[in-house]
Amino acid sequence: MVASAVTFTVMTLLIKYLGSDYHPALQAFYRQLAGFVVMVPLILPSPRAAFRTTRPGILLFRASAGTIGMILAFYAYQAMPLADANALSFTRTLWLVPLAVFVLRETVGIRRIAATTVGFGGAMLMLQPSTEAGLGWPAAAALSSALLFALTVTGMKVMTRDHSTLVLMTWSSALGLLLSIPPAAFVWRWPNGFDLLLLSAMGVLGTVTQACYIKGMSLGDAAVMAPLDYTRLVFAVIFGFLMFKEIPNAMTMLGALVIIASTVYITLRESRLGRPKPPPARDE
Repeated sequence: MVASAVTFTVMTLLIKYLGSDYHPALQAFYRQLAGFVVMVPLILPSPRAAFRTTRPGILLFRASAGTIGMILAFYAYQAMPLADANALSFTRTLWLVPLAVFVLRETVGIRRIAATTVGFGGAMLMLQPSTEAGLGWPAAAALSSALLFALTVTGMKVMTRDHSTLVLMTWSSALGLLLSIPPAAFVWRWPNGFDLLLLSAMGVLGTVTQACYIKGMSLGDAAVMAPLDYTRLVFAVIFGFLMFKEIPNAMTMLGALVIIASTVYITLRESRLGRPKPPPARDE
């Protein structure tokens, strides 16, 4: 889980570093391309089984939401301090609560509702007009991205009832790559050798991040492992300062801590209630 946090933060560092020359849509294309290349050896032994589905519409919706969410997230990482963008990405867990009510028809108690409300209050603390991030497009992109990734998790929760993980990952990688081509084509530029290496590394890091995250969740108790994901905020503060001289202000960090506290509470409560945690949908 800690390795996942480190690789994710290094990936966002590359996103920001390359952001002055490469549009978020183009970066998202390289990320999706790397993910698909990794999946090819798993698909080739039995392509028909890997693509077998009875609900292609939901899979298309998940891939569309994931691709748009990735582009928005990459834009937020480029335009905002790394710590701010990382903290706002944690609101994904908060979005899952209203989606569970309205989409999955789950019963949500007053404690989860209260924790969600407090968490969004933390986001509002971060989004003061006086902060560097402000109430601008980058912050809106970060929150919208978190909502879209929450939608992909909700869709996954529905699909795992009768679809294997391989089928879900196959469709996600294949459709994600196809859907990322049109927006990338509008902002296309050929990278030089060094930039191509960094773009490829960014894509590989995203795949490694997800693999480490899933492995950590499978080996350890979810209630213990999930909070470790928030260590990436610490790494984001460190890398942001070392690479870009970013220093989060006190209100930003207070809002981030409120978001983390509320999402950790929701995660722990879900674990106590014995509800299965769906596989992660991350913005990497």
